[in-house]
Amino acid sequence: MKPFLSLDAAAEASLTMQIVAGIVQEVEEKRWRPGARVPSIRAFAGAHGVSTFTVVEAYDRLVAQGVLVARRGSGFYVSDRRLGAPQKTAEKLDEKVTNGWLVRNFLGTNEGAIHAGAGWLPETWFDNEAIARSLRQLAAHPEHLLGYGHARGFDRLREQIVRQLAEYGIETDVDGVMTTLGANQALDLVIRQCTQPGDVVMVEEPCYSDLLVALRMRDVETIGIPMTPAGPDVTAMEAALATHRPKLYFTNSRLHNPTGASYNSATAYKVLKAAERYDCLIVEDDVSADLVQGGQFTLASLDQLKNVIYVGSFSKTIGAGLRVGFVVADPAVIEGLLYQKLVSGMSTPTVTERLVSGVLSEGHYRKQTEQLRDRLAAAQERTCRRLEASGFEVFCEPRAGMFVWAKEAGIDGDSSQLAELALKERILLAPGHLFFAGRVKTGWLRFNVAHCNFDRLFNFLAESIGR
Repeated sequence: MKPFLSLDAAAEASLTMQIVAGIVQEVEEKRWRPGARVPSIRAFAGAHGVSTFTVVEAYDRLVAQGVLVARRGSGFYVSDRRLGAPQKTAEKLDEKVTNGWLVRNFLGTNEGAIHAGAGWLPETWFDNEAIARSLRQLAAHPEHLLGYGHARGFDRLREQIVRQLAEYGIETDVDGVMTTLGANQALDLVIRQCTQPGDVVMVEEPCYSDLLVALRMRDVETIGIPMTPAGPDVTAMEAALATHRPKLYFTNSRLHNPTGASYNSATAYKVLKAAERYDCLIVEDDVSADLVQGGQFTLASLDQLKNVIYVGSFSKTIGAGLRVGFVVADPAVIEGLLYQKLVSGMSTPTVTERLVSGVLSEGHYRKQTEQLRDRLAAAQERTCRRLEASGFEVFCEPRAGMFVWAKEAGIDGDSSQLAELALKERILLAPGHLFFAGRVKTGWLRFNVAHCNFDRLFNFLAESIGR
């Protein structure tokens, strides 16, 4: 074959990178058509005067990028996918937004988009230098990183979690702790272990959207307990317990998602007593624990894990993408959850667990979380005031954590319509119906204060409601 690329061994880019770039250009300019067989490794190497190893590496990279497809015994072919094809935009909001998927993913790579309804912190708010240092330490000692770890989780990390729990007033040991793939897996394992299709559970209303999806997939019936600025409506909870006898009650006792509310002591006492009286197990999702200002209590600390399963995570403080969470309970409960973990996914990734452990071992974690709390407190104040100035009322003022729950003052409209308008302006809002088990129309929206420091956002809100 004749050479079709001009390769320069003295160029700054390696020969491999030059081959990759050249073939991508051939495909993009349609000189190599989808489905066409590309030159064999040996033929390409001979025609261009390079080693077969260089061509193998280039072809492997192109396969990984989706440009080429490898067919065993036949060779390499141009992928049928179209490079640079425009991505499909969101459909009508009511058809597309059925859970937190859109909140996490839509506009995720759109430069200039405002993620005002997101459920995560901006990457720049994390201690990236601590992550880099921990990664370097792992790279220096890569042994034990690629095999299966213990299904209960990395021992040293579990010991660190035990010490952290002690600061919250929760007494346990490593036998009461199991790591998970983020808090979501912990919640899913509890659902799998403790419920059967058709069982009844209680959730707060509004409620964490991904939990609702997990319960729906398990075919579990949910009873919503209205959330107040001081915690759940205990009267409604007791009525639901007496009528439906639910097996589980899922709750955020601190910095509730999506409202930002936290229990007061009276509500916590009543919830624990009511659940115990009706033999209902409490699942306390406390993923924002390290974002709490002051020494607020947890249900697990008051109950000491007798009737509470406690779920935590490092996604809000070390890094959301690491997906390192944990579940804490009586060791007998952990044994059942361990079985569910083994059959659904074996162990959790050793690499990320050791990475988080390294960050915790450094000693900077406490200072980092303190800085996060201060930064979020300032963002809370700023966002609440600007929402009010734009014509909104807030459900409560958390003064900590990420979330504010707000709606147009004096009007109970349909926030999905506002969210649909916002998408056209590259603003991602989280309409309230995402956080209810039933299909409801509500004017409430969840705002993430870490993503709300934009004049463009508040100008849009004020203009949209005519203020």
